[in-house]
Amino acid sequence: MRIVVQRAKRGRVLVNEQTVGEITAGLVLLVGFTHEDTEKDVDFCVDKIANLRIFEDEAGKMNHSLLHTGGAVLSVSQFTLYGDCKKGRRPNFMQAAKPDVAEKLYEQFNAKLREKSIRVETGQFGEMMDVELVNDGPVTLVVESA
Repeated sequence: MRIVVQRAKRGRVLVNEQTVGEITAGLVLLVGFTHEDTEKDVDFCVDKIANLRIFEDEAGKMNHSLLHTGGAVLSVSQFTLYGDCKKGRRPNFMQAAKPDVAEKLYEQFNAKLREKSIRVETGQFGEMMDVELVNDGPVTLVVESA
């Protein structure tokens, strides 16, 4: 499981020019799955994301987590995170999980974040989406379960 974590002042996902998910302060997550991922990977990533101390405290140090700040999550499925660009000019997506497997894991991921009392907005799995983001910092990290 691979997640690009972006601290955001705001984020929004549009499908067919209609807003389907939107947040103000929090995290925009681009979430991808590979064939070997299981619920154990989901649990690891949920815990890591919820407790990752990347929000500033009173002294301006990255010392607070999403749970501490009460920020929201905009979660966007992103199979292209497993694109392999080593050979040729066209990415190979063979390492990305099949859509039926990835969708189930993606839904588990979002549900488990909600169980931690985090507000989660999403895009639409398998759809072409326009993702808008104002990156705060900018702070961008990659979280992997492997």
